[in-house]
Amino acid sequence: MDASLIAKYDRPVPRYTSYPTAPHFHAGIGPADYVRWLQECDAGQPLSLYLHVPYCRQMCWYCGCHTKIVARQAPIDRFVETLHAEIDLIADILAAAGSRRRVSQIHWGGGTPNVMLPAQFTSLMDHIARRFDIDADAVRAVELDPRWITNDWLTALQAAGVNRASLGVQDFDPTVQIAINRPQSFELVRNAMAGLRAAGIGSINLDLLYGLPHQTLETLAHTVDLAAALAPERISLFGYAHVPWMKANQKQIDENVLPDVELRWRLQEQAARQLQQQGYRSVGLDHFARPDDHLAMALVAGALQRNFQGYTTDDSEILIGLGPSAIGSLPAGYVQNAVATADWQRAISAQRTAVSRGIALTGENRARRDIINAVMCTGEVNLAAIRDRYPDVWIDYAPDLERLRPLLADGLIEMAGNDIRLTERGRPLMRVVAACFDRYLHPAPADVGTDAMSPAMVAAGGSRVAGRYSRVI
Repeated sequence: MDASLIAKYDRPVPRYTSYPTAPHFHAGIGPADYVRWLQECDAGQPLSLYLHVPYCRQMCWYCGCHTKIVARQAPIDRFVETLHAEIDLIADILAAAGSRRRVSQIHWGGGTPNVMLPAQFTSLMDHIARRFDIDADAVRAVELDPRWITNDWLTALQAAGVNRASLGVQDFDPTVQIAINRPQSFELVRNAMAGLRAAGIGSINLDLLYGLPHQTLETLAHTVDLAAALAPERISLFGYAHVPWMKANQKQIDENVLPDVELRWRLQEQAARQLQQQGYRSVGLDHFARPDDHLAMALVAGALQRNFQGYTTDDSEILIGLGPSAIGSLPAGYVQNAVATADWQRAISAQRTAVSRGIALTGENRARRDIINAVMCTGEVNLAAIRDRYPDVWIDYAPDLERLRPLLADGLIEMAGNDIRLTERGRPLMRVVAACFDRYLHPAPADVGTDAMSPAMVAAGGSRVAGRYSRVI
């Protein structure tokens, strides 16, 4: 990617973990809608559960997640108590529409799930097992901070049947770690991985970040080498999004030592190439997996999915979000719990769901979502196949195709009939291609004055963006 193309296409666009994206959720969707949508779900379909833990022991200055620092045990105890109650509340709502529901995937994120006591984690996993029928081969995944993995935690993970873990590494360079307030040695991460392996966890992911302060091509190359040497099944390579106007903790990062736009591109290109040379297969935009990993196999089989956890093998139509700020996805639409922990707790204590906003899916939403998911997962889409899938939905794709013309002229995509395909050179621009089909970014004249969001609003980084839009690289 040469400098002129970098300057031309590096702009804020959504990450497309959903469509419509979270900035377009609204308060017109609330608890009553959620209950109705839950009870309308096909009782024969398995559920996927996501549980959000909104606490950390230490604030990492790069963090853009919904989390807060906690120094006392009492807030965690209250959170765990409320999460137990929310599990019962959702299970009861679903039971009112049929029998006990199957669960095929359980994901814990945050924040830092291992900020809880190990016994609290196992009690919550046991509670889920009492209220739902968990598939024997269900994915049980947990995001972990390697600095807080104790022997008691390893025992708890094994007892709960956890079979997948993700460790936040970000960067192994000491200077970078100091600049982002995330000190952790290579030896600490290596020992954590050894403990997880001994606990029977067969799939481990490491998260890496590029675009961090003081990062150079040489330091990131060393980090990638060290990460690959640990032989995780997956490595995620995300770009750091610097949005201090939305995340106060990021104000601690010196902007003068952040890589410029061109260096960010070079960091991403080099790290991606390096991981592939180490035997990892590129999966979508920012994931890399061993060829025998389920994620890589899903890519080959055309079964790769994308949701709020990023790239996944999870094909469930029903994702239940539990905990403050957690997002759920249902056939009827998307919902999000109250972001503030206190608001979430008040709702659950009152025996009502904590949904504070969401969006109902229209036929056009679904068709455009399928286009965007195809671009994000496979790098190609056939518009005729989308039309055939939604025969009752008419969409004029002419404006979308017109927005693709510059990418075609620059050799970043290929177009033949109804087929649109990213070239290898254009692969890092998946999100730009997907954004061409985003009705909310490009409203029709009749949409003016609605909840649609113009490109100017996105570029301005206004409060409605809520961190969901970031630079292409």
